[in-house]
Amino acid sequence: MAPTPASSLAGSLAPAAVDRYQRDGFLFPLNVFDAAETARHRAAIEALEARDDPALPRPLGQYFRVNAHYVLPLAVELALTPKILDIVGSILGPDLLVWSCEFFIKEAGTPKIVSWHQDLTYWGLGETDGEMTAWLALSPATPKSGCMRFVAGSHRKHIQPHKDTFNADNLLSRGQELAVAVDEADATDVVLEPGQMSLHHGRMFHASGPNHSDDRRIGVAIRYVTPAVRQIVGKRDYAMLARGMDRDRNWINVAPPGGNFEPAALARYETILADQTEALSAGAAQPVGLYAT
Repeated sequence: MAPTPASSLAGSLAPAAVDRYQRDGFLFPLNVFDAAETARHRAAIEALEARDDPALPRPLGQYFRVNAHYVLPLAVELALTPKILDIVGSILGPDLLVWSCEFFIKEAGTPKIVSWHQDLTYWGLGETDGEMTAWLALSPATPKSGCMRFVAGSHRKHIQPHKDTFNADNLLSRGQELAVAVDEADATDVVLEPGQMSLHHGRMFHASGPNHSDDRRIGVAIRYVTPAVRQIVGKRDYAMLARGMDRDRNWINVAPPGGNFEPAALARYETILADQTEALSAGAAQPVGLYAT
């Protein structure tokens, strides 16, 4: 039997759902878009792929996977969706910033996987509880298509040792994986219909398998932080105000782009990437391709 959605289309989370997130470190399924809205957003992503511009300074996939919200209004629209902000705000509070937004796509029939890891390991943000990922499905996320898997309660652990594999079939930036054993029997499959999303904590043990289905697995991963969170490895970091106020001023606030790949936005993208690379590539034994400058 499918899990009962933890929120309705109309609103923020009930107290019981917030308690479930605090207990387990994740929450799903959460209804966000209806079928027509979901199809519109998927079509917009695939239209960008079809018009891939060889004159762009970097491959389109780079912009999709790293900081899409700084160059693509579509990513901003998704990240600032009021329904998503209502839900995230139920847990993180009224003041929210978007630290990262990426289109995470597994092609049909691909062997690509995501190994067991904790997100906060390499982000330079410490072990904060003020960060959350909202993962929005724009196509079916099932065990067959390589949906995410979570280990309930693992967010209550500290950041664990990891190792870099740089495995070509690993979609993570450096093939990072937990250096401690994970019992697959403890994992929950995060099954999502198109238009639904999940939430997970930055210390959550999570992974995903290959896509053996005949459709692309298209997800949008939006990383929200509270203003109190700050970069502690790199010299500076950037975020986009989503709701409320940034009274702490730990972030360089970036305005949304006015259009796709505007020259000023592309230049700013390079500055942000160069500054973030200090934290995102720290300790790597070889260049990390996604963050190469």
